[in-house]
Amino acid sequence: MLYTNLMILFEKPVAVESRQFAQPVSLETIRPVGPDYGSDKTATIHEGASFNDTKKYGHMRNMKQTTYLDHAGSPPYPKSLMKAYQKFMRNNLLGNPHSQSPSSLLSTQCIESARHRMLRFFRADPEHFDLVFVANATAAIKLVAEGLGGRGPDRGFWYGYHADAHTSLVGPRMLASSGSRCFTADIEVDDWLDHGADIPQSDCHVSSVGCFAYPAQSNLNGRRLPLHWPGRLRRSAFKANKELYSLLDAAAYVSTAQMDLSDHDNAPDFVALSFYKIFGFPDLGALIVHKEAAHVLLRRSYFGGGTVDMVINSTASEWHATKQSALHEALEDGTPAFHSIAALNHALDVHTKLYGSMSNVSQHAGHLTSSLYSRMSSLTHGNGVPVCEIYKGDSADYEVPSTQGPTIAFNIRNQRNKWIRKSDFERLAIINGIQLRTGGVCNPGGIASYLDLSPVEMRQNFAEGLRCGNEFDIMNNKPTGVIRVSLGASSNLNDINHFMTFIDIFVDQNSVRNRKTQPGSRPLIHPRMLSWKKESRAGCQHAPVADLQKLEGPDNASAYLVQVSTQNVQCPVARCSIVFPLQEQLWKHFEAHKLPSPSRWKLPCFGILPDFSCLSHVSRLARLQKPLDRT
Repeated sequence: MLYTNLMILFEKPVAVESRQFAQPVSLETIRPVGPDYGSDKTATIHEGASFNDTKKYGHMRNMKQTTYLDHAGSPPYPKSLMKAYQKFMRNNLLGNPHSQSPSSLLSTQCIESARHRMLRFFRADPEHFDLVFVANATAAIKLVAEGLGGRGPDRGFWYGYHADAHTSLVGPRMLASSGSRCFTADIEVDDWLDHGADIPQSDCHVSSVGCFAYPAQSNLNGRRLPLHWPGRLRRSAFKANKELYSLLDAAAYVSTAQMDLSDHDNAPDFVALSFYKIFGFPDLGALIVHKEAAHVLLRRSYFGGGTVDMVINSTASEWHATKQSALHEALEDGTPAFHSIAALNHALDVHTKLYGSMSNVSQHAGHLTSSLYSRMSSLTHGNGVPVCEIYKGDSADYEVPSTQGPTIAFNIRNQRNKWIRKSDFERLAIINGIQLRTGGVCNPGGIASYLDLSPVEMRQNFAEGLRCGNEFDIMNNKPTGVIRVSLGASSNLNDINHFMTFIDIFVDQNSVRNRKTQPGSRPLIHPRMLSWKKESRAGCQHAPVADLQKLEGPDNASAYLVQVSTQNVQCPVARCSIVFPLQEQLWKHFEAHKLPSPSRWKLPCFGILPDFSCLSHVSRLARLQKPLDRT
């Protein structure tokens, strides 16, 4: 879709000589995001419209045949955003901002406009905060780690991080020459903040600088961690804590929640985030820096591009002068991504027009996820075995947004209480037009905790061939990853109903009589599949198994083990359960389990906060629809 849009953008080149520059953009002429953004004082969606209407009216036309359930990865970008950005690029010429030409000045104005607007979007006072544009949240975290690393006699730092963190937040421990500590639970962090001087001897840091990092929201299951820790760290009376700084990974949190930095005394020193997690486009990130901690980032050794005022190239006297006028000028290495930053202004305009505020997005996604969680958690097989094993934090509550985001991590069990392979689940989901996430989701601590995997077991699984993205779904009777669904601003009830209809194919037939009728339920299996099942069993009964030869080398051995583990596999669909000699045959067979298209469902649209008391009506409508003739 993006490639097509870019082709359209450049299909009619305009001669630079004849171009008339648009009215220069300035901070005064661009509509700002005021301090009330995200509150009820801001504009909301027009009368009669709803979040569900975003697909109906074409704002998400690229999702017409898709049930998109990976908003935690990246929400879909609206068509209106791409049109606005294309129009701007057609009518203007942007140049490298490190110049004084008209095109360069226009780029500079777009960059500074986006910087100030995004600070206001996060309710961050420019007097106390600065925003540094980077590639993504990982680049922002790396920038903090480089600054903490320092240079010369100030080199080295101590690093503490929460276990329920993305790998990008774990990585800085490799640069922490003064030691690191992994906090395995929230209570450990609370005890450490209350007794800051009581750090284990192995964690005592020689360096005068340290950092405590954690995610605002787990990217694994959406659990939201306390946001008061940075303030407690700053107010700590312990001397050991006074030289520690806080780093908040807000990438997952900001996609469906309002990041509020208005209380600068309790705000984190550094906030890392990605804008595409909020708007879907552009691919851009930022590091929001508390100016009281800005000096830490200036300790870094590297410099490049426009971050310096002067450099002397001499072996005898190496010297350079870093820019001092603004913090972001000293940290944004090279040429800023000025085309992407210009798109950020349009992304904010469209987001405000469609959804009004992040408060609206949070309430909408939260209500939908709460309904989905309730329906998934109550689903059982006929013998009482739960269908969904949902991994939820002990303190998390889907009715309380401060403790839980719109994300559900789970695995599926069959009627014999055995795990269903997540790769099979994902392939069947793709065939049925559902896009979601499976695997370790780059959260090793969360995977270890919720799946009860010890470090020894994880090392053993790796030695036996487990790699990121391969087909080792179950090892030693334990899953190696999760299935993750996440909702967002453009999600609606159709998405939930289609997904629940899809999960129904994994439910044992006998369970229909022993569970409550779920809204939007459909036949567990397409009628045509029953005849196909007999043909498939007859045609594959004597299929030969390919001869596999174990090759030398760890990579080849891993590939061999994957092949061996995917022989004689059984279809996970409850009413099927055919055994296939090879995984490839099973995947081809999955086409038989394609359900009727959800686009045939004529479901009513609800308001921003759906009235779930109408779900019984939705269920009746769904049952009245006739299955599609797939002959």
